[in-house]
Amino acid sequence: MNKAELVDAIAGEAKLSKASAEKALEAFVNQTTKALKSGNNVALVGFGSFKVVKRAARNGRNPQTGKSIKIAAKKVAKFKAGADLAAKVNK
Repeated sequence: MNKAELVDAIAGEAKLSKASAEKALEAFVNQTTKALKSGNNVALVGFGSFKVVKRAARNGRNPQTGKSIKIAAKKVAKFKAGADLAAKVNK
């Protein structure tokens, strides 16, 4: 499902206009991004949680040349599904 399909689905289920559904989705994405950027976690009970984790620097390998390269440390966003979502997906 891409963004346009998600907006259509939200609009249909919540009985909103597509414009309102898109604004709501954009607001969710923006606020989640701001929270993660400031170091906070976002937890949606029953759905899952978003958090930022630090990935340590490590050595990798260039698959074309086989040469060893250094991969810098960075922060990455992670999502962990909640128990309800995991149960529904595995039915």
